[in-house]
Amino acid sequence: GGECNLGLLSVLQKLKGTTESVELRIVLLGLDNAGKTTLLKSLASEDINTITPTQGFNIKSVASHGMKLNVWDIGGQRKIRPFWKKYLENTDLLIYVIDSADKKRFEETGLELEELIDEENLKGVPVLIFANKQDLATASPASEIAEGLNLHTYRDRQWQIQACSAVSGEGVQDGMNWICNNIVNKKK
Repeated sequence: GGECNLGLLSVLQKLKGTTESVELRIVLLGLDNAGKTTLLKSLASEDINTITPTQGFNIKSVASHGMKLNVWDIGGQRKIRPFWKKYLENTDLLIYVIDSADKKRFEETGLELEELIDEENLKGVPVLIFANKQDLATASPASEIAEGLNLHTYRDRQWQIQACSAVSGEGVQDGMNWICNNIVNKKK
């Protein structure tokens, strides 16, 4: 598992090789506390200790190797929703992170995802859902979450649900591989 430390950016760089002109725009969303920040670190190979919690409408942007990642918390902040719209323009991929152990919020996270899927700016955009925190004993399996989210009803786009633990990095690479196969190659 040496490649687990590579992070998404280096994986993409390898894949893209000479196609430097491709800019991938990725939005990483999920409820507060879903583990986005930790995941962002494993994607961008950032040191986990340097990330501050997302407060207010705090958008983190990571740009590297022709890829732009925008990250923010989506739960409960109705007031700022109108501001998101422009950050969703020209998105190539939505990464949605769920805390698999937080069953009390499954309904909320499902509703948020549905609203995103309906966003005009995200029409047909592929979705990668990370069922995070699989390292916790109380985590629900990804298959159960997929069913709860009615993922099978999303017929206008590609989607994938990936069980992972952002803390240990387990499953993250598999998600990256899906991104590479489904998106990077298409943009070439």
